[in-house]
Amino acid sequence: MRPRLRRWPRRTAAVLLAAALLLLAGCAPSVDPIERLGRKAAQGVRPERPADGQPYRRWGLTAPLPAPPRPPARPLGLTVGASGTPPVLDHVRTSDRVVFLTYDDGAERDPRFVDMVRELRLPVSMFLTDSVVGPGYGHFGRLLSVGAQLENHTLDHPPLRGLPYQGQRAEICGQRDKLHARFGVRPRLFRPPYGAYDGTTLRAAAHCGVSAVVLWRASMKDADLHFAHGPHTLRPGDILLIASDDDDLDGPPLRERTARLLRRIQAEGLTVGRLEDYL
Repeated sequence: MRPRLRRWPRRTAAVLLAAALLLLAGCAPSVDPIERLGRKAAQGVRPERPADGQPYRRWGLTAPLPAPPRPPARPLGLTVGASGTPPVLDHVRTSDRVVFLTYDDGAERDPRFVDMVRELRLPVSMFLTDSVVGPGYGHFGRLLSVGAQLENHTLDHPPLRGLPYQGQRAEICGQRDKLHARFGVRPRLFRPPYGAYDGTTLRAAAHCGVSAVVLWRASMKDADLHFAHGPHTLRPGDILLIASDDDDLDGPPLRERTARLLRRIQAEGLTVGRLEDYL
């Protein structure tokens, strides 16, 4: 007795035949429901964007920072000491309505600070101490990648005034070499710890290739701006120091102190420039 062959309905047979032809052609679509779901989910993913496309609002500003004027074609002339020592500055002589934001270490305590620098395109200068930053420097590598400048603040953060020449030179040149080895940068600017220096500091700095010793005219600490001397208003060319989280443990996070300072800068009709463009 011959076995009976199963007969498929014409419609089903046509579907099976079409599927077989697609497989043979190598272009059959996936029928895996998990894969289909994954594709659908992937199609719905969009890059994260700032709310309403205005990142300045996220950082507490009511308006975007004005673009700084075109920097000078070459850095402003610096008055070199009679013995070839670098000048000591707390401001830059310029009529451009810019001020300069500087930080000493500590930015790694506030990871979102990197996001702030990137989204607001802030030109900032970071004066780093090797022993304070610690091994790795990873956070500052991220800051460097978003446009921050890395400058010299000694190896171990000692008060330099009164130390012998060899010790001061080791602190300054040693950190210069560390930054070059880690990031390929050779810092030209130097800030002595606590702003303390003497003639020996300037001679050691000159030996280490420093073009300017950078202090500050006002510092942002305890959620307020403290001026080293009057008048207590911001002026074009001021160099500003935003205290690190280590120096302001009870204050708001670094990004919030920066935002408060930015609001004051805007209120006084100024904007932020890159210090290295002027020195």
